[in-house]
Amino acid sequence: MVYKDLRGFIKALEEKGFLRRVKEPVDSELEITEIADRVVKKGGPALLFENVRGYSFPVLINAFGSLARIELALGNIQEITERIVELLAFEPPKGLLEKILLLPKLHQMSQFIPKKIKNGPCQEVIVKTEYRIQNTEYRIVKNGTCKEPNILEFPILKCWPGDGGRFITLPMVFTADPETGRRNVGMYRMQVYDEKTCGMHWHIHKGGAKHYRRYCELNKRMEVAVALGGDPATIYASTAPLPDGIDEMLFAGFLRKEPVELVRCATIDLEVPANSEIVLEGYVEPEELREEGPFGDHTGFYSPKDLYPVFHITCITHRKDAIYPATIVGKPPMEDCFLGKATERIFLPLLKFQLPEITDINLPLEGGFHNCAIVSIKKEYPGQAKKVIHSLWGMGQMMFTKIIIVVDSDVCIQNLSEVAWKVFNNIDPKNDIIFSEGPLDVLDHASNTPYYGTKVGIDATRKDEGEGRTRPWPDEIVMSPEIKKLVDKKWGLYGIE
Repeated sequence: MVYKDLRGFIKALEEKGFLRRVKEPVDSELEITEIADRVVKKGGPALLFENVRGYSFPVLINAFGSLARIELALGNIQEITERIVELLAFEPPKGLLEKILLLPKLHQMSQFIPKKIKNGPCQEVIVKTEYRIQNTEYRIVKNGTCKEPNILEFPILKCWPGDGGRFITLPMVFTADPETGRRNVGMYRMQVYDEKTCGMHWHIHKGGAKHYRRYCELNKRMEVAVALGGDPATIYASTAPLPDGIDEMLFAGFLRKEPVELVRCATIDLEVPANSEIVLEGYVEPEELREEGPFGDHTGFYSPKDLYPVFHITCITHRKDAIYPATIVGKPPMEDCFLGKATERIFLPLLKFQLPEITDINLPLEGGFHNCAIVSIKKEYPGQAKKVIHSLWGMGQMMFTKIIIVVDSDVCIQNLSEVAWKVFNNIDPKNDIIFSEGPLDVLDHASNTPYYGTKVGIDATRKDEGEGRTRPWPDEIVMSPEIKKLVDKKWGLYGIE
């Protein structure tokens, strides 16, 4: 199903019984997030808080907090993976006939390119600073009424007691490369300092941070736009670990099977989803840093204070009846875990395309999707598991994975008990555990130095003489099929399965 905006998704959630409207008064500081934390851990619904004390805007939270809601948001995950496999299997046409047969597919792909429109609902209300040309005086205009942009008009949440303040937790941050103009969209938390400034938590390895470094090198001010609340595919696309050069808005169009409509910002030269709820426009100055944090993060621990760029808000546009979207992260399971599981499934075909021996992957919730990856492979030669471990550490965001476990393809890696059984019994620590040093996720707190540390790979596959084994590998205990059938037939009547 294609959703035009966040409201279309909310309507679908409500029709499926996946959403509860909360009309009781509730506080944006800690109370909403405590409720949301309890609800997601009990498998509860999305929550729309309609009566937030001191605010006129409602808060939507836990919209993606179950696998069923993820599929409602994005569509059937299996069908998405099949479409990705079809793209990866593409081969250039060899003759005229093949070129002609390819035209419908090329036309279909062209339908996913973002569509630029002149205006959209996200600009129903415009609050901006307008400077006079004649002098340095300025006037603030909000549809003809004098009023300064103020991010504190929105019910921004304080999530955990130890947080450094209120944080925007579900932003789509739009930036552009200063030389190529190529767009990047990422989801980076933003601490709110005051009415017009926020911290921009750009991790050093992410696309927004790369753009920022290039602006610093050029000593130029960097324009930034932040969209809050779009259709679910667009929100998800901003979190996806796409290869360099792949436009997140094009990927969102691929997921939606329909292009994302973009509108030019009111005051800066960037484009944002036209059907967003709220858009913040502004800039980041080169080398201007400010202390940001602490923040209760998706690892289940507080990430400490550190210096990050400062986002200056010069314009806020929004729908007249805007809905403020938010999420909370912390000890798993949380809402972000289900988004991470969608990523695990959707990007498995790309992983298999690059490493064909891989049969499945599991990124356990407890690992925060960067700390642990379990991979099954169809092993065909000695050392293949170690080859896969090193290859994964060289692939995009997989470089952050602190622990990689490789097992044989007959292991159900979604069953952690079965994985543990194989690992505990199948490894010879001296020969099957390898250590490496390299980049770590910014949020990793265990390494001695930030961003860099030790990683471990564990080969829990069966071994043979080609890997130096001098005795035969034992057979697993399995009951004979004949006895299984006999017991099924004889004892099934007594409820023994």
